Amino acid sequence: MDTTAARYEQLTDRLLSLYREGKQREALKLLDPPDPELAPWAAELAHFEACMHGSLGDPDSALEVLLRASAAGAWWHHSLLVEDDDLAALREVPEFKQLVEFSQGRKVNDQPAWTIDLPDAERPLLGVVVALHGTGQRATRAAKVWAAVVELGYALVCVDSSQLISPQFRTWLERDLVVRDIAAALDALPDELSGLPVIAAGFSSGGRAALEWALTAEPTAVRGVIVLAPSLGDLPVTAAGPLSPATILVGTEDHALSSVDRAADQLATFGIDIIRIPGLGHTAPEDLDGRLAALLTVPIDRT
Repeated sequence: MDTTAARYEQLTDRLLSLYREGKQREALKLLDPPDPELAPWAAELAHFEACMHGSLGDPDSALEVLLRASAAGAWWHHSLLVEDDDLAALREVPEFKQLVEFSQGRKVNDQPAWTIDLPDAERPLLGVVVALHGTGQRATRAAKVWAAVVELGYALVCVDSSQLISPQFRTWLERDLVVRDIAAALDALPDELSGLPVIAAGFSSGGRAALEWALTAEPTAVRGVIVLAPSLGDLPVTAAGPLSPATILVGTEDHALSSVDRAADQLATFGIDIIRIPGLGHTAPEDLDGRLAALLTVPIDRT
């Protein structure tokens, strides 16, 4: 990852941490003045800033931030604008409605993209882990989160969603595009990975998409699934086949836990284990590497 992108990720991680701690005013100080080197993420940072103002009960400042950014070329998918509770006070404001309408006209889809990391040549290949990033992240972030699988003997394929909901902000909304993006990455695998067991993996919205992939076998069947902090919606009525490993890791302080708990009975019928990690919020656990080792070090049956 280039250093500018890394700085952006570090900044947004800090902003989210301060927001969750109720320190929005401290977070706003990190955005003023704006860092000119982070200009490619101006739309995303403006959304962060507007939400901070909105959560502080200052919708006028939130709207001012969004309108200023929009005038400079920023745009956002309607879900970022009308479904965020921090911006709820703006939903009936005429200028905000115009902003939503304008932004909807700017929505675009990118081309599928991915990264591939291989274990050392002398290590036998056990399988392929295909990891889907969270909302607002990229394949490069997923490559850091799931890097431990490479040391365990798995090729790591991290897919960039083609679904843009702002100039840099990616997520996994439309199911047909999720299937297309995963299929494109799998079709590009080098010959040495052909026929190896595939493990679906993902974080947050990417975790939801990975679980749906594993349960439906679309675009292809997988051997197992490991997801972190998935924000679950409706699940398939039946699973395409047995999965091993089949694990959800979610924190007890994670907002995604409620969606996992609602689906717990159905997940149990699919043979999927839910591991609730005490005190963890919406992030990967610090001991993820060890947990992955426990789940993946036993060679997978290839029959």
